[in-house]
Amino acid sequence: MKSPTNAANAPKTAKLPVQSQIHGISRTDNYGWLRAPNWQEVMRDPAKLEPRIRTQLERENRYQMKVMSGTAKLQKHLIGEMRGRIKADDSSVPMRDGPWAYGMRFEAGGEQPVLVREPAGGGKTQILLHGDQEANGRDYFRLGASEHSPDHSLLAWACDDKGSELFTVRFRDLGTGKDQPEVITDTAGGGSFNIDGRYFLYSRVDDNHRPSQLFLHKMGDTSGKDQLLHEETDPGLFLGSGSTQSRDWIIIDTHDHETSQAWLLPSGDPLARPVMVAPRQIGVEYSIDEGGGILYILTNRDGAKDFKIVTAPVSNPTPEHWRDLIAHQSGCLRLSHAVYKRHLSWLERENGLPRIMIRRLSDGQTHSIAFDEEAYSLGLGGAYEFDTDTIRFTYSSMTTPTKTFEYDMQTRRRKLLKVQEVPSGHNPGDYVTRRVMAPATDGALVPVSLLYRRTTPLDGSAPCLLYGYGSYGIAIPASFNTNSLSLVDRGFVYAIAHVRGGKEKGFAWYEAGKRERKMNTFTDFIAAGAFLADQRFTAKAKIVAQGGSAGGSLMGAVTNLAPELFAGVIAEVPFVDVLNTMLDATLPLTPPEWPEWGNPLLSAADYARIASWCPYENISPRAYPPVLATAGLTDPRVTYWEAAKWVAKLRANNTGSNPVLLATNMTAGHSGQSGRYKSLEKIAMTYAFALQCVKSI
Repeated sequence: MKSPTNAANAPKTAKLPVQSQIHGISRTDNYGWLRAPNWQEVMRDPAKLEPRIRTQLERENRYQMKVMSGTAKLQKHLIGEMRGRIKADDSSVPMRDGPWAYGMRFEAGGEQPVLVREPAGGGKTQILLHGDQEANGRDYFRLGASEHSPDHSLLAWACDDKGSELFTVRFRDLGTGKDQPEVITDTAGGGSFNIDGRYFLYSRVDDNHRPSQLFLHKMGDTSGKDQLLHEETDPGLFLGSGSTQSRDWIIIDTHDHETSQAWLLPSGDPLARPVMVAPRQIGVEYSIDEGGGILYILTNRDGAKDFKIVTAPVSNPTPEHWRDLIAHQSGCLRLSHAVYKRHLSWLERENGLPRIMIRRLSDGQTHSIAFDEEAYSLGLGGAYEFDTDTIRFTYSSMTTPTKTFEYDMQTRRRKLLKVQEVPSGHNPGDYVTRRVMAPATDGALVPVSLLYRRTTPLDGSAPCLLYGYGSYGIAIPASFNTNSLSLVDRGFVYAIAHVRGGKEKGFAWYEAGKRERKMNTFTDFIAAGAFLADQRFTAKAKIVAQGGSAGGSLMGAVTNLAPELFAGVIAEVPFVDVLNTMLDATLPLTPPEWPEWGNPLLSAADYARIASWCPYENISPRAYPPVLATAGLTDPRVTYWEAAKWVAKLRANNTGSNPVLLATNMTAGHSGQSGRYKSLEKIAMTYAFALQCVKSI
């Protein structure tokens, strides 16, 4: 992709050196001034951004639009295509909870969801909350968590109106349809009622945007009277709460990416003193559900890297009373679990493929729910109720639209409730989905999920969009994505590289891509691209790389390591300034993420290791491929200045003529623009960029 504008027209970013020294090493950051010193204020009020920073971001936006002005018609066409695959009046299948069944729907043309319920035995649908009405007049609106009270009289709902993930909770009287006067601000996104609905528990974020305090709100009181139940003083741990499936217990949980600690609180008496389940131990995680006075605990304790399920009596929950129920099985990763009156269910993954497991509690009889495609995705939806044999799950593959099933755990019968509709039409037979294994530099086999049209020639002529993430143990599912069809139908091979740093192949796959072995994440991605070229799915320099957030670290690293492999790079809200961010303990996610990346403040070895691969630190004079970076001004996860600094330094060091672009959303945060149609605008922009990158090939 060649820039249609003269390179001299690209915005110049002033070099205003910021000096620092640590571990005896002096550093100069020429673009450090782009970090707003009052970033906490900006999260709450974007108008507080320094004028010189705002001016720079707006100049970058104008330049990006000018460079891509020739794709305006294409972007409009892409949006129309993607809209055509969205059912205008789509709705979920309501799920029963006692006398009511709760669900969600969209109205034709609507951006935001409408929360609804209907009598469980059938009857007139009641609108609980109309998202488009609530969003009216706001530049940004995102509906957070919502929960109905146990007696079905109230709806607690949360929203964020700036993209900064500072959620306000309100309580709606479902009899009158009006919100009550009490309002709770600066929450982490929701909360939960206790079993009689007299109290509401929620986490509040501190000045550095971390959920560190758990409060108890008595219904009818003002939030100023709320009682502090628990406070987490370690800035590296985030605090939250939830209810067991039985609703008999409230679980208070504090955790980072590798350590957790939990307490039990009787839901009928939330003012009681919480009982600790197990003390925190670095590297030990556990999560809890309860049924019949027994705790079912998913944990990696005692060396169970891929997790096991143990039981303990609620009356004696400490580890000395834990007994193995589902033994650890190396390479079979247990992901989540839920307990019902007569059954235990859990989701696990082996050899990169998920399956749902069901165990009857009375006799231990166990069976699985699995599918036969080479690559697919399963979601365990569960149920509202505890005394039930019926749960929900979803299935999709890269060619198969999402199917929602109701499953009877006792009879093992499944009932298809809904198939995702694609109004403009979709024939799965026109497409091929495959899972191939790319050999990494050290011999490890990297799974790669593929989607392409059956008619696409596999002779090296097809362009490829290669997506990757590879951090925090997050596995990228091989699920149905209607948007990707806009590239696939234009001859692209759409590929997902399941690189180390995720948990696609178990916990060991995650460990092999973090901290001391983080470089594996990057070399795996490069190996995946090279393998696809060698196997003639595509060719070198016909691959457009894409990743976001922590996947942006991957994008930045491979851009430095193998720029010649890529026709273009799309880095969405990219975490590319890793060293500076991990050195800044005031930022929201820095202390919780030291276990993932290392702590360069305390460890000279961690400092050196991060510095050795950090995308921003390793930019050097060379010919870079076309780059499109996106950012959100109020993003608390990956701050806007990471992308802005990275683009400025890339452009200053680029010895070639390819454009380096930055698009910053000035009214949104990490997730970009809200709304099911509005969000398509950014996708269309990135896809147009990808198409332009391979246009001349």
